[in-house]
Amino acid sequence: MDQVQNYIENIEVKWQDAYLRLANVITENIPEGFVLRLQYGMPTYVVPLSVFSEGYLGRSDEPLPFISLAAQKKHLSLYHMGIMGNKELLAWFQEEYQKVVPTKLNMGKSCIRFTNPNTIPYELIGELIGKISMEEWIASYIHFTEKNKK
Repeated sequence: MDQVQNYIENIEVKWQDAYLRLANVITENIPEGFVLRLQYGMPTYVVPLSVFSEGYLGRSDEPLPFISLAAQKKHLSLYHMGIMGNKELLAWFQEEYQKVVPTKLNMGKSCIRFTNPNTIPYELIGELIGKISMEEWIASYIHFTEKNKK
């Protein structure tokens, strides 16, 4: 946890408050079983190797990531791996986002970018975080990787 705390302490001042608030929303809503650690240089909730020993991309020493939160120079990035292959969840999030945020959704495959700390939909993010259990995420990941092997 020291690495995560070190990461947070080094976030640019203009992003500190929004980052901490978003991190708290994630912590309060993350389903049971996920563990917080530094992965790929950012705080990430992962499936512990004791639960999913195959690891991410078949690497037995690398836990399966689920949610990451990064402070970039010009935005905060929320990486939600579960949204990438789940069309229903993605559609739900896009619809709900439009209802609560006046600006266009800035999103990649799994990355939601927030360029204005004043328009982060914290309540919606909390709801999104809690929509997939660890068991559902593992099953979805396995399905996605097996589908891509064919």
